[in-house]
Amino acid sequence: MAMQMAGGGRRGRGRGSRRAPMAEINVTPFVDVMLVLLIIFMVTAPLLASGVPVDLPESRAEPLDQQPDQITVAIDREGFVYVDDARVEVGELPDVLGRLASEAGAERPLVNLRADRAIDWGRAMAVMGELNRAGFSAISLVTTSAAEAPADTVSDGSAAEPDQG
Repeated sequence: MAMQMAGGGRRGRGRGSRRAPMAEINVTPFVDVMLVLLIIFMVTAPLLASGVPVDLPESRAEPLDQQPDQITVAIDREGFVYVDDARVEVGELPDVLGRLASEAGAERPLVNLRADRAIDWGRAMAVMGELNRAGFSAISLVTTSAAEAPADTVSDGSAAEPDQG
């Protein structure tokens, strides 16, 4: 790259001429930033589905279609109930479900029940009973997908007997 000396080889007219503006835009930094943002969104999108950490049981069931109006009810490992990521205090679940039912009107939305695999499933049945009592009859149990049948079942679908020895 040659350096321009004062006096010789000037471009343009007169003494006060300036360089022409550069008409190119360097898009490489822009593309780099967009790729980083894409990766961030791809990693965080599954976490945005529900903020309540629940260890879901595995199942080979087919995934359900997503519907626009859905309510997510989660039961964490300690047995606390969350409705759309808001913790419901003990004894307030019927009131919260009643408010949701009155807001929904005659067309009740689908309820997705996410329950931790370590809870007493009697607790999950009690929550399902409250949902039914409030008028929510379409309840989906959310599980994680499994490639093969869970180890604690046998081919006929009944539960395997644990070893007694």
